[in-house]
Amino acid sequence: MWLLLAFVSATLLGLYDVVKKISLERNAVIPVLFLNIFFCCLLFLPVVLLSALAPDMMRNTLLFLPAIGSEGHFLLFLKAVIVLASWIFAYFSLKHLPITIASPIKATQPILTLLGALLVFGERLNIWQWAGVLTAVISLFLLSRSGKKEGIRFAHNKWIYFMILAVVTGSVSGLYDKYLMTCLDRMNVQVWYNFYQLAIMGVILFTLWYPGRKKSTPFQWRNTIPFISILLVLADFVYFYALSYEDSMISIISLVRRSGVVVSFIAGAIWFKERNLKAKFIDLLLVLAGMYLIYLGTR
Repeated sequence: MWLLLAFVSATLLGLYDVVKKISLERNAVIPVLFLNIFFCCLLFLPVVLLSALAPDMMRNTLLFLPAIGSEGHFLLFLKAVIVLASWIFAYFSLKHLPITIASPIKATQPILTLLGALLVFGERLNIWQWAGVLTAVISLFLLSRSGKKEGIRFAHNKWIYFMILAVVTGSVSGLYDKYLMTCLDRMNVQVWYNFYQLAIMGVILFTLWYPGRKKSTPFQWRNTIPFISILLVLADFVYFYALSYEDSMISIISLVRRSGVVVSFIAGAIWFKERNLKAKFIDLLLVLAGMYLIYLGTR
């Protein structure tokens, strides 16, 4: 069941990347990110209030937030810092790179997550899962290399480095999530770090971006901005629910979630009219093959 949930989360993440790319085109990054977090908090606010004011009504639902202590809130504040760092790097990179390049690079994140899961949590993969992981790793590497044909010099492009930093911090976040699932309720993990992110982003918005806003790309409201939050909340809800299964494997879930790059690829071809699609399509077939092998090994 947790593997199916991982694929659902992957699809939602692919759509999330698409609406994020549309929202960031020729737009200011910091206010778009702030609004994304603000709308996420707005979506979770009824859950917080109902769990506090009517716990008996919420207790037996999937949305109930059990009370946690100061140590738990500190752990979630740390998660907020890690995730926000990853998002800032990813948002700036996605704004300046084609989605068919940025998304595949982000999709290499499970490689680091896999190494961390093997070292930290002692997870072990069977032969089918290893075959799927290796196939997916090769395909994602080839997808990243395809970007060179579009004139982007990976070694001299700072937005490529931004996406690499997003991958590293994202991998740390994925491993940290697996740890948090052992000591905190999954809804607390999903909900509270958004409010801590909102506080941090509020400081960044009003002290760093707002005073110098006239010297940078102006902010434009886009109707797609609220959908960034909606798709992210749904994708994360399914993701944390998958992680809550005792036999779930963060190395596999993290890899499957990156298969949302297929959705990004389709959008890049149809919506953004990006180039060099034939070579990237072959690489995407390898992504799908890797996901199927992982499925065979996890049934």
